Amino acid sequence: MLFVAGFLLCAVIIFFAGKKLSLYGDMLSEKTGLSKGWVGLILLASVTSLPELMVGISSSAIVQSADLAVGDILGSCAFNLGILAMLDAFVPKRRPLLGVASPSHMLNAGLGIILLTLVGFAFFLSDYALTPWLAVSSLTFVVVYLIAVRIIYQNEKNHKEEGNNNFISEKVRNTSLRKIILNYSIFAGIIIVAALSLPYFAEHIAEITGLGKSFVGTFFLAASTSLPEIAVSIAAVRIGSVDLSVGNLLGSNIFNILILALDDMVYTKGFILQDASDFHLLSVLSTIVMSAIVIIGLSYRAKGKRFWLAWDAAIIFIVYIINLILLYRFTS
Repeated sequence: MLFVAGFLLCAVIIFFAGKKLSLYGDMLSEKTGLSKGWVGLILLASVTSLPELMVGISSSAIVQSADLAVGDILGSCAFNLGILAMLDAFVPKRRPLLGVASPSHMLNAGLGIILLTLVGFAFFLSDYALTPWLAVSSLTFVVVYLIAVRIIYQNEKNHKEEGNNNFISEKVRNTSLRKIILNYSIFAGIIIVAALSLPYFAEHIAEITGLGKSFVGTFFLAASTSLPEIAVSIAAVRIGSVDLSVGNLLGSNIFNILILALDDMVYTKGFILQDASDFHLLSVLSTIVMSAIVIIGLSYRAKGKRFWLAWDAAIIFIVYIINLILLYRFTS
């Protein structure tokens, strides 16, 4: 019971600190005058993925659990798209989320599919070593990630929205850059401390409950480390900033694959994907399917919805639930 309480406490801390961290990250982008679209996608996604980064490093370097590290990253990718599906219910006037969002998000979803496919290949192929514990596939993830960021930047540059670059809110104008950076750093530190504790509690929960580490990493860790994405995305949709929300979630999935490469660099027992359970491929395939449905939804551009969720959001959510059921059945 103590481990469950500790896990929940860390999750609550991450939720509230992540919301504040994202707020100050957005204020930082306004204060510095950098492009809202670019900073929002890269900075916000990396900010809300900070728990995944710290949990992955902790799981790999300290706990030395490949299943927890890989489960957290791939589970977070699937969970982010589950969040995207549920956000459909918060869009006003019964309009579908993917029908309102900009079609430019198809680029991010497509790049995410490419990175996830490379991860899937890495499970099957015997990897080559750059060092006794660093795989060639991890270097490939880093290179493809950098190429993806370059493509996204060029796309943002070519489709820059007018009227957003020079706007500075009254609150940001009256707050010094030094204060924004200080508050940003404080909440980042809080998240780091809380996130580093999560693998310890998750490891003991897996042992006590008899649940497999693949399931615990994919569900418990992924859900808690994705709390910043939940807080930011719901707030963004409620104020009408759908593109910020969708861009954050899809951008986080791209950044997560870079984190997976970093996890392999600090995992010294071997190759992290080779040591992790093959059942994580369920999450890889499920996330690829969900990302493809996102692209279809953005292409189809539905104008309305009859039920609580639009058809595309409902299918994405169903795929996520099926992924959890299969993972629980095969690993518990």
